[in-house]
Amino acid sequence: MRKLYNQSHANRGAGLEKLIDMTNTQYRNKGFADIRKIPTPVKIISNVKGKISGHVTKGELVDYFGVKDGRAIVFDAKETNITTSFPLKNVHEHQFNILKSWHQKGAKAFLLVSFTKRQYETYLLPFEMLEQAWKNYIGDGRKSIPYEDFVMQCDLVKSDKGYVLHFLKSV
Repeated sequence: MRKLYNQSHANRGAGLEKLIDMTNTQYRNKGFADIRKIPTPVKIISNVKGKISGHVTKGELVDYFGVKDGRAIVFDAKETNITTSFPLKNVHEHQFNILKSWHQKGAKAFLLVSFTKRQYETYLLPFEMLEQAWKNYIGDGRKSIPYEDFVMQCDLVKSDKGYVLHFLKSV
């Protein structure tokens, strides 16, 4: 069967990000937390009579920053269509370094990882677990985190208490 659309590399994760954005709006409206998506950086090439052209520049940050109960929160959203593991190549080195830096300074740092072919099961992957896997990744060790590790060691994120995707439930 032929696909009716082609999802570009740039749009991967857009479904998860939409759910996160809706939840973040709910969090702000209820005074629970204030988390904002950082816009993708674009370098403007020209602006002719209001018609702007440009290109996406290399990111230097992660997708989301915010605060809950006086504590900084920083995270990125990732999707994978692999059912058995989450490939660490999906995390860019600059993203890992931002998460690490903020974690070392007391922020709550994590990834939200959605397994799209497992009915969009989404897990909160704490930075500590990512860091351990990353040490193996940059060496000669495993290049992914097994799905079973998410099930056994991470919080499954679901809709709860009126929030679309209550990922801060356990933060």
